[in-house]
Amino acid sequence: MRQYYVYIMSNRAHVLYIGMTGDLGGRARQHLEGAKAGFTQRYHLGRLVYFEAYDQIAEAIACEKQLKHWNRQKKIALIESLNPKWSDLSRGWED
Repeated sequence: MRQYYVYIMSNRAHVLYIGMTGDLGGRARQHLEGAKAGFTQRYHLGRLVYFEAYDQIAEAIACEKQLKHWNRQKKIALIESLNPKWSDLSRGWED
């Protein structure tokens, strides 16, 4: 069964980007490499700090939309509840 992921990328300054994908490892690598021009490349958002997995794409899309409407403090609290050190959760996935 295919999985879909809602994720948050960040950088050292804790700028946040929320997205959704069916290939979390590949998408994290794209962000890290700055493969796509735009917001994530401009702010060097190469650190995967949070993600959730879903079986249904509609659920993932709904979660992404919900998170995007949260205020910054609530997003930070979510990240820190599972990743208090803001570690890159994708570190070592390329091995």
